[in-house]
Amino acid sequence: MKISKNIMSYCKNCNKHTNNTVKNYNKKPQRGLSLGTRRHNRAIKGYVGSIEPKIHPKKLGKKQKVMLECQTCHKASERVFGMRTKKKIEVSR
Repeated sequence: MKISKNIMSYCKNCNKHTNNTVKNYNKKPQRGLSLGTRRHNRAIKGYVGSIEPKIHPKKLGKKQKVMLECQTCHKASERVFGMRTKKKIEVSR
C-alpha cells in the first residue's frame, strides 16, 4: 500500500482537520521493570507449570499502522490503514 507523505486528517488537539506528516510506526522495546515482565521473570526463575503461551496458528497478516504528526501543533496520533493485510505500507515522497 502506498501512502503520500502528507495527509489532511483530523487532529484531536487542534479540534479540526490539518495537514499531517506520515511516518512508519516502530514498536518500542518493552520496559524491563513493568509488572508483567517482572511477573514473567519470577515465574521463569521458580518451579512453576507451563508459562509460555500455547502455540496457536499464525495470523496471515498484520494491521498496518502509521503515525500522523500534526504540522501545526506537532502532536502525534496513530492510524490503522485497512484490516489484516500482508502488504506493507510505503510512504511515498
